This record gives sequence, structure tokens and C-alpha cells, in this order.
Amino acid sequence: MKKKHAEISVIYKKIKKEIEKRMDEFKKNGQNMTDFQLLYELLFCILTPQSKATLCWESIERLKDGGKEVLKDKEKIKNCLHGIRFPNNKSKYIHNFYYNFYKEKFFENLKSIETNFQKREYLVKNVKGISYKEASHFLRNIGYGEDLAILDRHILKNLKNYSIIKEIPKAISKKKYLEIEESMRKFSKSINIPLSHLDLVLWYRERGFIFK
Repeated sequence: MKKKHAEISVIYKKIKKEIEKRMDEFKKNGQNMTDFQLLYELLFCILTPQSKATLCWESIERLKDGGKEVLKDKEKIKNCLHGIRFPNNKSKYIHNFYYNFYKEKFFENLKSIETNFQKREYLVKNVKGISYKEASHFLRNIGYGEDLAILDRHILKNLKNYSIIKEIPKAISKKKYLEIEESMRKFSKSINIPLSHLDLVLWYRERGFIFK
């Protein structure tokens, strides 16, 4: 186990500056984003379950090119989702969010919530298609994710590899998510890598690059 911990420390040392730069970008970008930019960041996170992040962002770029008119039509949204799993459901989620929340100062309300944990609860409760993983991902991408874990399949695979969890759960309830997040938080402290940095280190170890 010590050998594995040494491995992750070597990786972190290699990419620490790149991670710090990315975290600064998340925070600065989040502070300066318009509501419409925040909207696309959230839509990106709606697309990510069981889909490659790179393909999700390419789909978001196509949605951006189409503008607001595309977001008003479920079929037009679906036509932009190339290589995305469950396009029918996800196009409905995007359409639903645009009409029901974007026009109601959703992001202004979100920013006014005191803690990141409360922000995450607000997202999970009010955005169909968003779970704790996607909500944590979105908050990290707009500068509010320092104390949240993004438990996607790459992260869970590595947590099992490092014996932080015994097995990868088939489904993650709120209780299970928070339990694994706390285990990951303790692990990050034990190896002296901030939780938000550890997420990117494990992603890098699995994929070989740092993405959104």
C-alpha cells in the first residue's frame, strides 16, 4: 500500500502546478460567468453520466452554436448530442431546466446559498438529471468545489485500487455517496493532497490528462 501511496504522490508532484492553475481558472471563470455561461456548464454536467467528458463538451459546443433557439426544442437538442448515452432523457432534462429554472434567477439563488454542501443539495433537489456526482462536478467547475468529491467511475475505480473502498457500488444513494466522500476526504488528508486536487490526480492517473 505504501508503494501505491508513493505512486500517487509522484503523480501529484508532476502535475501539481497544472492542477493549481486549473483550480484558479475554475474559480476566476465561475466568478465572471454570465448566467448563460453557467447554464452551459450545468448542461455539460447533465450530459456526463456514463458518457465521455470530451464528447459531452463537444455536444455543448454544438448547443452553443445553435443558441437559445436550440434549447427550446427537444429534438434539436438531441441532434446535438453526438456519442452521448441516453440522449432522449438528457435532451428532456436540458429542455426542462431551460424552461423551468433559467428564467427564475436560478444561478443567483444558487450563489446566495451559504455552503457548498447546501449548494449541492439545492442542485440535486431542483435539477432533474443531476445527482451528487454531477452537482459536485458543476460546483467544482465554477469555483465552489474545494470540499466536494466527484465520484465518477474513474475515481471509484482508483479508490478501490487504493483500498479506500472495498468495492465499486452498482448504485450510489445519498448515504453511500457521503460515506465514500468522507473516506476520500480522510485519504486526501493522510497523503497531504487537497480533496479537490486528488480528484484531478486520480483522473490523470486513469486517463493521462486533466480535463473539465
